Amino acid sequence: MFGPNEREHYKSEMKSEFYDLCIIGGGITGAGIARDAALIGMKVALVEADDFASGTSSRSSKLIHGGIRYLENLEFGLVHEALTERRRLFEMAPHLVHPLRFVLPLYKGGRVGMFKMGLGMWLYDLLALFEMPEIHERLSRPQTEKRVPFLKQKELLGSYVYSDAYMDDDRLVLETLRSANESGAHCVNFVKATGAEFENDKVAALKVEDQRTLERWTIKAHHFISCVGPWTDRVGQTLLNNWSPLMRPSKGIHLTLDQKRLPLKEAVVMATDGEKRIVFAIPRHEMVIIGTTDTDYAESPCDVHSDSQDVEYVLNVVNEYFPGAKITKDDILASYAGVRPLVNDGASTESKTSREHLILSDDQNVTFVTGGKYTTYRHMAEETMDRVLQALPIEKQVQFGQCLTSRPLNKYVTASNWEHRSEAVDKLKSFCHWSVEDCQKFVERHGGEAEHILKKYYRSDATLWQVESRHAIQETMCLNVVDFYLRRAPLFLARKDHGYNLLDEILSVFAEELSWDSAEQERQKQMLKAHEKKELSWKI
Repeated sequence: MFGPNEREHYKSEMKSEFYDLCIIGGGITGAGIARDAALIGMKVALVEADDFASGTSSRSSKLIHGGIRYLENLEFGLVHEALTERRRLFEMAPHLVHPLRFVLPLYKGGRVGMFKMGLGMWLYDLLALFEMPEIHERLSRPQTEKRVPFLKQKELLGSYVYSDAYMDDDRLVLETLRSANESGAHCVNFVKATGAEFENDKVAALKVEDQRTLERWTIKAHHFISCVGPWTDRVGQTLLNNWSPLMRPSKGIHLTLDQKRLPLKEAVVMATDGEKRIVFAIPRHEMVIIGTTDTDYAESPCDVHSDSQDVEYVLNVVNEYFPGAKITKDDILASYAGVRPLVNDGASTESKTSREHLILSDDQNVTFVTGGKYTTYRHMAEETMDRVLQALPIEKQVQFGQCLTSRPLNKYVTASNWEHRSEAVDKLKSFCHWSVEDCQKFVERHGGEAEHILKKYYRSDATLWQVESRHAIQETMCLNVVDFYLRRAPLFLARKDHGYNLLDEILSVFAEELSWDSAEQERQKQMLKAHEKKELSWKI
C-alpha cells in the first residue's frame, strides 16, 4: 500500500535512516529516478512539496511522442531516443500509454510542401526503426476532408498521417512512484525542502518541513538529487550559496472540449504563428485537448494559470483550422496551465529552446536534473543514476545492480494481458452492481489490476468513483479531494460541471478514510472551488 499510514511511517523512518539517495521532487523525473534507484537496491527517500505530479508533470499535452517537429532543428538523436522510449512505454504501461494516429494537413503557401514533409515522415519512421504501431500514410485532399470533420478546406493540398501516443501523465507518475514504493523507496508528498546542512563544504542533510503539520526534521543521505522542473533555480538558491540561474521557463496552456463539439477520432497537428509553433487537437477519452502555447514565464510556477489572452490564442487557432465547428468560449469545458522546465541555451525564442535535458553535478554532493521530454523520463533516470553512482564511494558502486526499469510499472498489467482485457469485464460484472459501461471504463483505466482493486476496495453498492477514491487514498497517497479531481480522475477537465455532481459521494469516502469532520469536509469543498476560480478566471 502507498497511503496516509505509509506516509506517517516513512516520515518517522526519515528522521533516523541514512539513505543512499534523497530526491527532491515528486514529478515524473523524480519518480523515475526513485524507481531506478530502488530497483537496483538503494535506500531511497523522496520528498514532494505539494501533491505528487502537481507541477508540470500533470499539465502536459499528455503525449508520448518522438517529437516530429524537432527534425527541423536537426535534433535526430533526441527524436530517435524518444521513439525508442515510446516503444518501451507501450510495454511498460499499456493501460496508460495508447497508440494514436496524428493527421498533419498541409496547405498552399505553407513553408513545408507535400514532398518535403513526405521525406520527414520517412525519416521519422526510420528513426523509429519502423517499429511504429503503423507507418505513415499520405492522404489526398478528398481523403483528408473525409477523415477530419470541420477541417478547413480552402487551399488544402492533402495531409500525412503518422503514429505516436497519448497517455495519462499524472497517473504515469503515480504508477512509477507505486513501483518505487514496492521496491522499498520512502516517498512522501506535502513535505518541502527548506534548506541544507553542510559537512566539509558538502550537503550532508536536507532540511524539510511537513506542509500539513509544519513539523520539521532533516534527512541524511550519501547523495541528493533535485528534480523540481521550473523550480530548479529556486531550489538551487535554497540549497547552495553560489547558484547561477539555469532556466528559461515557458508557459503552456491547454483547453478541453467535449468530443461531441469536435468529433475527432485522430489527433490533428495545427501549425501557427507562421508555422513556427505547433498546436495539437487530441482526442482523449470523452474529451478533446487543444494546446499548447509557448511563452516565456518569469513568475512563480505556483501561480501559473490560463488567462484570457492564452484562451483567445488557442481558440483562434482552433477556429482557423476548424471553421465549420464554430468553437466559442462557451464550448470550453476547462483549461489547465503549466510551466515547462526549459534550460536556457540562448535560443532567440522560447519555441526554439532545446527540449534536451540537463544533468548537472557539483562538488557539493547535489545533482540537478532538469529539462527534457516526458517521453524520455525513464532514459533520463537511467542516465542520472549512472552519473550518481560515479559520485558514491567505491564500495557503494559495486553494491548496486544494473538498471531494471524496462520492466512493467504494474505487476498486474503487462502488454500481453492488456490485449485480453475484455475478458476482465465479465469478471467485474459478476462481482459488483455496475453497468457494463462502468466495468469497461474501470478495466480501461486499470487493466489487469482492476479485479484486484475491486476485491480490495469495493463496498456494498459502492459506485465506480467511490472505489476509485478509496484506491486513490490508499494506493497513491491522495490526501485532498481537489487532488483526486485533478490528478486521479478525469473529472475537472472532462465534464461541463467539473464533476460537482459526484462530490458528495466522493467526499463521503475521503471523510471515512481520513476521519474528516464536517468542518474539514467544507474546507475541502472550498479548496476545489478555489482552484476552479483561479484556473477558470478567464470565464469571468
